[in-house]
Amino acid sequence: MSGEITVPLLPCRSIDEIADFYQMLGFERTYWQTKPYPCVGLRREDFQLQFFGLDGFDPEASYGSCVVLVEDTMALYEAFAAGMRAVHGKVLVAGIPRMTRPRKRKNTGNAAGFSVVDPGGNWIRIFHNTDAADDSTDEPSSRLAKAMQNAVVLGDSKGDTRQAARILDSALNTHRASSPVTDLVEALVYGAELSMRLGDRARAGVLLAEVAAAELTDEQRESLSGALANAADLEQARTTGDEEQTWAK
Repeated sequence: MSGEITVPLLPCRSIDEIADFYQMLGFERTYWQTKPYPCVGLRREDFQLQFFGLDGFDPEASYGSCVVLVEDTMALYEAFAAGMRAVHGKVLVAGIPRMTRPRKRKNTGNAAGFSVVDPGGNWIRIFHNTDAADDSTDEPSSRLAKAMQNAVVLGDSKGDTRQAARILDSALNTHRASSPVTDLVEALVYGAELSMRLGDRARAGVLLAEVAAAELTDEQRESLSGALANAADLEQARTTGDEEQTWAK
């Protein structure tokens, strides 16, 4: 039997704020009801989600999550980022809601993925379809790169931002001078992203300043294009007001 369709049904505090958020990301509303309980359906091409509202629901305590497999994670990320910039003037990188940047994760067979944490605190985990994924398993080029891998698993998969930051900060303190500059820049940018999630804008600024001061060849800049774009998004978010969004209050 084939052709089955699964549509996750996830909790939220308000179907109105959920609908506003996903419409910002390019979804259209496909279903809406307020009685006997609030429920909304949203769709972006074949990407479908439904949500039910719960009085008194706390997004910070949510365990809601689902995995979405797509052919091009970066293209979808860029589309979502464009929607955020159009509404907020920046990519949402901290607080609830927020979005992480696509990164390969060793706990998913090296498939690249990113997560959207929506106003309901639900983690929408988006990965390359396993048939289309880059399943190469290159070993980390340095101890800092290995620590970065471990931090990404904790920070982006498990959601343990504080422990991920501890691991990465320790590795930066120990291996900063001996690491290839490309590994260093990747770690600094991710450290700044973790700092933003923790509300430490000052620490994020220090790390981003170190990124800006790094001496890079044209080839290195090309290989680091994703990290440098992320650094620019983080600096914009760091300097443009409160990360707490109106719908998360």
